[in-house]
Amino acid sequence: MERKNCSMVTEFILLGIPHTKGLETVLFVLFLPFYVCTLLGNVSILVAVISSNGLHTPMYFFLGNLSVFDMGFSSVTCPKMLLYLMGLSRLISYKDCISQLFFFHFLGSIECFLYTVMAYDRFTAICYPLRYSVIMNSRICVALAVGTWLLGCLHSSILTSLTFVLPYCGPNEVDHFFCDIPAILPLASADTSLAQRVSFTNVGLVSLVCFLLILVSYTRITVSILNISTTEGRQRAFSTCSAHLIAILCAYGPIITIYLQPTPNPMLGTVVQILMNLVGPMLNPLIYTLRNKEVKSALRKILHGKGPNSEG
Repeated sequence: MERKNCSMVTEFILLGIPHTKGLETVLFVLFLPFYVCTLLGNVSILVAVISSNGLHTPMYFFLGNLSVFDMGFSSVTCPKMLLYLMGLSRLISYKDCISQLFFFHFLGSIECFLYTVMAYDRFTAICYPLRYSVIMNSRICVALAVGTWLLGCLHSSILTSLTFVLPYCGPNEVDHFFCDIPAILPLASADTSLAQRVSFTNVGLVSLVCFLLILVSYTRITVSILNISTTEGRQRAFSTCSAHLIAILCAYGPIITIYLQPTPNPMLGTVVQILMNLVGPMLNPLIYTLRNKEVKSALRKILHGKGPNSEG
């Protein structure tokens, strides 16, 4: 009945980053290098993983997947933000808004699932080294990767459906720099309590379950590492896992800050979102390349023109 009496909005206006009027050019100059570095860094890792035979292992297969998702995740929101910082239109169509929200949560949740899978991979490598190649065979790796896609699609479909099944009759000004659930729901011309509860529960459950599985994996890994007799062996094992742990901390901090607060602070949420969209995807290539001899070696060989599959 509400829909029949409601003239649905056909587009939204992104109000952008709060309290930054007049600073658009400065922000554009500041943010563009981050986005470019994100694309270049993740493309470099992807090229290294694909072209180097020495990196055709489960660990680097998942790292290549992570690079694809990082590029996609950043590209969901950054290009539109950079365009309106240049002075172009802040309008986003209703359908594009739906797409932006869907892919933001789709790729974001895949990243959480992927970190969990990567933790399982490290757990298997360190706790069951003799059976590692059997447990993490190519079929299992592909199945785990496809599973992250399917779970991400299910998670995002639920959130997007609950958000946009509601009628939107106006106002159409989104107090944010992209379409996200906390910014869109206040514009709905209906009761949003169900959508708020389910989105809070859904994001909370995904984050909590993934985090607990990662915690269990790394608890077992730590016990196994402490049982290694040689100092060199312990250092090598810790080095293998440290990059993954740093990336997890960078990923879960923003999720907790934005989505799992009972009364979120809008300004704090915006700052954290910018860090999550721009800085986080850029940090992963740095974290994994600066602390990883194999990736650095593969990149050096590519840069020196030794051929895509040259290992000598």
